[in-house]
Amino acid sequence: MTTPSEPADGRLDPGLSAIVNERRQLINLAYRLLGSLADAEDVVQETYARWYAMSRERQQAVASPGGWLTTVASRICLDVLGSARARRESYVGEWIPEPLPDRTEWIEERPGDTTADPADRVTLDESVNMAFLVVLESMTPAERVAFILHDVFRYSFGEVAEIVGRSPAACRQLASSARRRIRDARTPATSTARRAGVVRDFKQAWEAKDIDALIGLLDPRATAVGDGGGVVSAVLDPVEGGERIARYLIEVTGRAPGMTILERTVNGQPGLVAQRDGVIEAVFAFEVAGERITRIWAVRNPDKLRPWTAG
Repeated sequence: MTTPSEPADGRLDPGLSAIVNERRQLINLAYRLLGSLADAEDVVQETYARWYAMSRERQQAVASPGGWLTTVASRICLDVLGSARARRESYVGEWIPEPLPDRTEWIEERPGDTTADPADRVTLDESVNMAFLVVLESMTPAERVAFILHDVFRYSFGEVAEIVGRSPAACRQLASSARRRIRDARTPATSTARRAGVVRDFKQAWEAKDIDALIGLLDPRATAVGDGGGVVSAVLDPVEGGERIARYLIEVTGRAPGMTILERTVNGQPGLVAQRDGVIEAVFAFEVAGERITRIWAVRNPDKLRPWTAG
């Protein structure tokens, strides 16, 4: 039996294949724009729904289907970002972007799924590390879209202008403003090996409940942010100061007997996960400057841990 989009000889229609192959690009774009894999998947699903809602004649009239899909997905993201601000005002506690595991550690969502490298996996690079995504959250929707499309995905300002409905000059200004925010928030570069070493030392000190060692690994002005989304317990306000963070972590350990801390890659950077009874309950991302941790993001909201826990 063949589907309407599948020729009788079983080969995938070249046009359909090209459309399907855009999925990875769209997921990568939407995740960076929204900071949420769940929202990114919804955007891509809606984008494809709009494509397939068009007649065959209208589809064939589109000179660049990939460009059409990117434009539609970006515009949907722009709308989502506008409404997300209102939703996050009612969010319980702090909102942290959805953390992603390394591809080799990704838990498949469907039992029996044998796709070793699914097209919807997000490419992990500097543009998805947690510190970068958090800065993106401080931008206006238009700044974020213009910056990601131009600086990350290399669209010209003329192309960006068509997508966001502004002039190329306005888009250039938006991207410039976004770049200033990135520069202002940037910390001195630390090698991945050095970051991994600091995070590993932090893990060992935490496991040993060595408060002095923890304080020594945390910048005195460090900040820790938790995200439980009102679904599970998490600190509602940021914890500020290395010593306060260290004492809070020791307190958390005392309230969670049987917790195991494991080293994992989080959004392409060295991170940790907290596991109990074989289930990951929290994912920790870090910003490291030199020899010390300056920021910790702890995601406990189970809705944001699907790639880590679904099976």
